[in-house]
Amino acid sequence: MSAGVRRTFASLAVPNYRRYFGGQVVSLSGNWMQNIAEMWLIVQLTGNGALVGVTAALQFVPMMLFGAWGGVLADRMDKRRLLMCTQAAMIVPAAALWAVTVHGTVATWMVWVVVLTRGSINALDNPARQAFVMELVGADRVVNAVALNSVIVHTARIVGPAIAGVLIALIGVGPCFGVNALSFGAMLLALRTMNVGALHSPRLAPREGGQLRAALAHVRGTPALWIPLGAMVLVGTLSYNFQVLLPLLASQTWHGTASTYALLTTAMGVGSVLGALAAGARNRVSPRLLVGAAAAFGVVELAAAVAPVLPLQVAALVPLGAVSVTFAAGVNSTLQLAADPLLRGRVMALYSVVFVGSTPIGAPLVGWLAQVAGPRAGLVLGGSAALIAAIGARAAYRRTQTAAGEDAPSSSAVSRRSALSLPRRSHAPASGASRRAEAGSSSMTSSNRTRVAPSPSGSSE
Repeated sequence: MSAGVRRTFASLAVPNYRRYFGGQVVSLSGNWMQNIAEMWLIVQLTGNGALVGVTAALQFVPMMLFGAWGGVLADRMDKRRLLMCTQAAMIVPAAALWAVTVHGTVATWMVWVVVLTRGSINALDNPARQAFVMELVGADRVVNAVALNSVIVHTARIVGPAIAGVLIALIGVGPCFGVNALSFGAMLLALRTMNVGALHSPRLAPREGGQLRAALAHVRGTPALWIPLGAMVLVGTLSYNFQVLLPLLASQTWHGTASTYALLTTAMGVGSVLGALAAGARNRVSPRLLVGAAAAFGVVELAAAVAPVLPLQVAALVPLGAVSVTFAAGVNSTLQLAADPLLRGRVMALYSVVFVGSTPIGAPLVGWLAQVAGPRAGLVLGGSAALIAAIGARAAYRRTQTAAGEDAPSSSAVSRRSALSLPRRSHAPASGASRRAEAGSSSMTSSNRTRVAPSPSGSSE
């Protein structure tokens, strides 16, 4: 086996991570089946692009409103036990939607209730799941683990829609929800059988006031946190709305069926897996990589928008998937390495809020734009937003470097944070709120972990 391949799959050498990886592949494949089936069901029930956007948005309203508090909870509780509770709770809405669909009584409002319930559970699950990855693998493998988590998400994006497309075409949308309800058993089994003693578990944060404010102060005082988060605010809100746009492209632009929808999602999933595998071979994430990935994201999304025929759009979605996951995984890894260990769960919850929780703003907007100007207009908006984010991030990094050059005592610290090299980051000094947090947790090291990227679906990516 070559050194590059070993680097790409390094985290799988950790037994606990292997269990987590397997459980997530099954569970997220079921989740993607449900996502596909929900969007297609709304298209069938309403035929309205704006309502497809509303459906996507409802799933993430709880993340937008309460996701940051989910990060506080993740820092206070044993994450493995919290995840066992949330994964078990996820079975209920999936089973409920299966029941009303197969009995022929499903209505749009029922889908919305189920989607909102799932989103409420996910507001607790996502921050804990993101934060759990560093506990599984430690700081030395976290960049690789984040990339492999993206492989999980986007492998599920391929497998889930492929299975959903077959089931919808043969027997309807209902069985997709039933299969998803069963799939959570794989994740519960993985969590239950883990070797707890091998986890890199941090000391739990105490219950006290001002914990969310401390995380916000930490982000404001750390350029390696606020610059990528700021870029993700724009990109996450306007560029990652493929859950809304792909079914509309399939049904309205190409006048296709569920199979056309599955083809588009599969093409993007293939590119995302390839991009994630490439990211897994890296052991560092630089500002240049983040800016370049955002710029490439914008260019390729614009190319997909103007594709004149379906085969060319399918071809454009492959590199679009690759650069989108490169950007998301890069931001995720950057935040995990730059965050103070005691605040990492809250920092990563903020990542989920701006990435996943921004969907209630972006999805209805993009859905409305697709309804009045066509789905291609939604892709144009997303591509333009990614280019603006790249330009803004580049300017911010330059200002930070200029300020560092004028401040000799702090220049080496800024350099270490910007490079985000794993061996050096574990000893990088914290600042502001971080130093105050570390004063109470001097025994903690950067092997203590936070969250891993959600799927653009909220899933997270």
